[in-house]
Amino acid sequence: MKLHFHGGARWVTGVNYLLETRRAKILIDCGLFQGGRDARKMNRQKFPYQPSQIEAVLITHSHIDHIGRLPRLVKEGFRGKILATRPTKDFAQAMLFDAEKIGEFAYNQSDVEKTLQLFQGIDYGRKIKLNEEISFCFREAGHILGSAIIEIWAEGQKVVFSGDLGNPPVPLLRPTEFIRKADYAIVESTYGDRLHETKEQRKDLLENVIEDTVTQGGTLLIPSFALERTQEVLYELNELAENHRIPRIPIFIDSPLAIKLTKIYQKYPDYFNQEAVYLIKSGDDLFKFPGLRMTQTVEESKKIAQVSPPKIIIAGSGMSTGGRILHHEKRYLADPKNTFLVICYQVPGTLGRKILSGVKTVKIFGQEIPNRIQVKAIGGYSAHADQEMLCLWVKQMKDTLKRVFVVQGEEKSALALVQHIKDHLGLPAEAPEMGRVVEL
Repeated sequence: MKLHFHGGARWVTGVNYLLETRRAKILIDCGLFQGGRDARKMNRQKFPYQPSQIEAVLITHSHIDHIGRLPRLVKEGFRGKILATRPTKDFAQAMLFDAEKIGEFAYNQSDVEKTLQLFQGIDYGRKIKLNEEISFCFREAGHILGSAIIEIWAEGQKVVFSGDLGNPPVPLLRPTEFIRKADYAIVESTYGDRLHETKEQRKDLLENVIEDTVTQGGTLLIPSFALERTQEVLYELNELAENHRIPRIPIFIDSPLAIKLTKIYQKYPDYFNQEAVYLIKSGDDLFKFPGLRMTQTVEESKKIAQVSPPKIIIAGSGMSTGGRILHHEKRYLADPKNTFLVICYQVPGTLGRKILSGVKTVKIFGQEIPNRIQVKAIGGYSAHADQEMLCLWVKQMKDTLKRVFVVQGEEKSALALVQHIKDHLGLPAEAPEMGRVVEL
């Protein structure tokens, strides 16, 4: 059995692994590369395998760096099954149509429609026989709604793909499942070289940032991923507002995609954790509280500028690579009374990473904008596990693992996690480079 690393290898995004047995080929994820010109170039390259020969694609979750090249795969001949959890199947429709509008990924709306027809929804915990050689099972990853760890049994061995692991305890989701036995583990490393704040600390930090912005009479900009991060922040803001921990000020969700995805969240309360289910049953609307305004149309978005500060604007994209957040950054970056709050991972080369690093000016819509805004970052809002959690997850399989492959991280964080696993767990580990093929 061979494992090919065609994306997400010493790179956070573009996740794409090919598992090849004697008689079958399957993919785990088929995502977009993100992060500037190099990423755009990689998204347009031909796949290093024949899409028509792939029997199935197993999807860990619906973030675009895990599903964004599926329509391209279909366009180039893939006609197999796309297997995912039910929420992932629903999210994929909104995410892929939204990505297609950008127009730079070499597929069109028809390709997206054909792709969606191939999706099948699978529940957690069901062991599915894909063919005579391969069986698989989805387990709760705790990263976003419907996210999955994938267990695969093939040729007498068990291979586990972490996908993106959550950062528990998560306000809405059930905790990440631990796998007890496996021969090989493929584990993400987005935050493989650092530790996050606790949940209590992150909420306190959010409260402090809001209070400071109010005191200064400024605007708080929060670039956020439409999927998961926006819903999680809404949940926390709801609690802060209902307990009178923050002043009542206008809070804008300026993202049509986030609004659409929030409605899908409301469709799946059975996927929530016990605390969230309790609040729903007690009559609490988790995504609605005083001061919150959802701005769907362009006209509504433009009117936000007419609202006097203090105010909070949450908009996509999470790394400032597009979307309505760019218009707000153009307007508010130059004023030091305003605050730019980073709650999402910022890939090198993105505008968000540049603002976070404190460059003096940034270019938005062809115009040089002074970057005088105050910048704050709360790592605890990451939906990714930190080094401690990643090692704890691998540790559960320690007695049976033959090798660990560290993926989905920048080279620095991937190599740091490799060393940590070697030092603390005594396991053989490596961070494969793009294109590497290993025999399992």
